[in-house]
Amino acid sequence: MFNVFVMFNVFLKEAKMYDVITVGSATIDVFAKTDRKLIKKDCYCFPMNGKVLIDNLEIHTGGGGTNVAFGLAKFGLKTAFLGKFGCKDNSQRIIKKLNSANVACLVSCEKNARTAFSIIIDAPGKDRTILVFKGSANNLRYDEIEKYNLNAKWFYFCSMTGDSYGTLVKLAKFAEEKKISIAFNPSSYMIKKYNLKPILARTNVLIFNRDEARMLTGEKDLGKIMKAIYKMGPRGIVITDGPNKIHAYDGDRVYTLRPKKVTKIIETTGAGDAFGAGFLAGLIKTNDFRKALKIGNMNSEGCISQVGAKEGLLSWKDVKNKI
Repeated sequence: MFNVFVMFNVFLKEAKMYDVITVGSATIDVFAKTDRKLIKKDCYCFPMNGKVLIDNLEIHTGGGGTNVAFGLAKFGLKTAFLGKFGCKDNSQRIIKKLNSANVACLVSCEKNARTAFSIIIDAPGKDRTILVFKGSANNLRYDEIEKYNLNAKWFYFCSMTGDSYGTLVKLAKFAEEKKISIAFNPSSYMIKKYNLKPILARTNVLIFNRDEARMLTGEKDLGKIMKAIYKMGPRGIVITDGPNKIHAYDGDRVYTLRPKKVTKIIETTGAGDAFGAGFLAGLIKTNDFRKALKIGNMNSEGCISQVGAKEGLLSWKDVKNKI
């Protein structure tokens, strides 16, 4: 089998140590703005055997791994993205965007690998629906990444399935051996499909939403959820809930943060990744869990003010002025 390994480090030379290496997906996101007339109850309804005109179309790069890496780099951290995508035009668009923030790309691709692709269907005043093609994002094998410099202070694990989940498990063991801290942001479908204990046992900070927390623990009461997660291994726990209160635990204290009401929400895709990037950057730079929560929330607010998961994100200078 023809196999090609590609490593892109265009603007950032090989670092002796990264602050953070993110591991996750890289996608092309196409945002299609549609008419509210296409919504029937809670569904988008498109007629068969016809054409549907859309009001606007925007193309951006996305994927949890690249979104968080880009956000961390904007805060001035030495960051690398580790993942897998294709070798053609779509991948070059992603690389160009990452390079604009000085993110090092530790990327594996095979001859027939395809870059993940998402179509985000949105209507004014309504929530969006995302059509996702995973491509080769979930085919990252551990033997493909052993040649890379994985020397980092933190790993940030995003949601991955297939071969890539097995790679996350091995990376978690590697992190434990090398004393690398882990931030973990699993998705609902990852929680449904896998026993996450091998990763959770080595996780320093777990970041996810309330529905995912309930799914993972089988509990509804917040106090019971926190206790159950703590027993699984994570000593830092952050549970978001959309526009509602954020609840967190740092192993010593419980925190509650009410997000500021955002009057003009443009698009919510990438808000969770923006929060995760802001929170971890805040934690690294201030060593203050409470401030980190505020920074994560501010970054998320910036993201939803524009279309595109990497747009509207804050820099460290922005944060210092705001906080």
